[in-house]
Amino acid sequence: MLPPRGGAASTRDPRRTPQEYETESSRGGPGSPPSPRQNVRKNLAFEPLSTTALILEDRPANLPAKPAEEAQKHRQQYEEMVAQAKKKELKEAQKRRKQQEQRCKLEESIGTAVQIWNQDILPNWTTLCTSRRVRDLWWQGVPPSVRGKVWSLAVGNELNITHGTVENPSLWSELYNICLARAKEKWKSLPTPTSNTEPEDVGSSDRESSLELIKLDISRTFPHLCIFQQGGPYHDVLHSVLGAYTCYRPDVGYVQGMSFIAAVLILNLETADAFIAFSNLLNKPCQMAFFRVDHSLMLTYFAAFEVFFEENLPKLFAHFKKNNLTPDIYLIDWIFTLYSKSLPLDLACRVWDVFCRDGEEFLFRTALGLLHLYREALQCMDFIQMAQLLTRLPDLVPGDRLFQHIAAVHMTGRAGKWPQVLQTLQRDQERSSPVLKR
Repeated sequence: MLPPRGGAASTRDPRRTPQEYETESSRGGPGSPPSPRQNVRKNLAFEPLSTTALILEDRPANLPAKPAEEAQKHRQQYEEMVAQAKKKELKEAQKRRKQQEQRCKLEESIGTAVQIWNQDILPNWTTLCTSRRVRDLWWQGVPPSVRGKVWSLAVGNELNITHGTVENPSLWSELYNICLARAKEKWKSLPTPTSNTEPEDVGSSDRESSLELIKLDISRTFPHLCIFQQGGPYHDVLHSVLGAYTCYRPDVGYVQGMSFIAAVLILNLETADAFIAFSNLLNKPCQMAFFRVDHSLMLTYFAAFEVFFEENLPKLFAHFKKNNLTPDIYLIDWIFTLYSKSLPLDLACRVWDVFCRDGEEFLFRTALGLLHLYREALQCMDFIQMAQLLTRLPDLVPGDRLFQHIAAVHMTGRAGKWPQVLQTLQRDQERSSPVLKR
């Protein structure tokens, strides 16, 4: 209800507390001399909020006045509160300023790196790509704007899939279009996939039938980005690249994990170059062993990994052995998706930078770097806890720290370097295989 016009309530100042009116009326009204409380407020640099100013308020008229010591104590407490608030605000302002400076510094360093890559390195790729200066710059991460070009050059094109030209861009796409047309025909004849369909349901005799699994996996690819979901800008591109590859390599077919690799390439390359890079990347020995599910060769890779695991992290290696935690439990997912599913996307791309340069060895070196990063926590865990941590890494894996730990990993041991160890284990595997003996 509104107060009556002309009444006392209509002249009340909403900023004044009831106690002020009560004290004022008991002391003779507005014309009375200012109270000590009013003098305190008059000396303040700003008007405090009523909740924080309570310690400065005089007691109501019907209660004994505050002793001088108590009033002084309250005044001091209030001043301390204000000082702490100002200190906190100053710290936050300094933190924001520091973050802004770091962002500006990062942007400046990226801009400088882009200029170096575009003007110095890429035009002279053949002569500079193996130089110490370029390798050091490479390790720091390839700038996103040139990343696709660097990946394409580093991965190469051993399959000799024809590149297009500005004059005739259709040259590259002849093979792609043939494979994509076959995939589309196959999709029309396939039954609608269900959410329960898994890659294991596909027979190895006709791996083109794995085409039906692509539609299911696309919706599971970076779901938080939404760009690969139905109706998203990259849904059809990813669908087409995966379908074309499945018909290009029916001996391999489509396997879970491929969608993540293709998606990362599509985000950094044009469709033509993404298909070429994808086909060549999966043609590497390690990827071919895993995607063709060559159990014997996969076990050889795991054995080679454990050689370097034991040499770099002997205590953690013993702890894993004691708890029967074998490499396949966590390595398979890391290798199948090249860490793109397990690590934050920006960090996964940085891993890809060096992987495209150093090859399969860096995938296992990264795995050892992750174990090195989380070694203290892992040593206090049991089998289930370790498996949970490694199969679902934290959302915020510190990139710079991870690369520091990767740098601390030595891929040269008593048995030699990675290629030597792998080759020795492969020979041992071939000698012990009863099939090969026959």
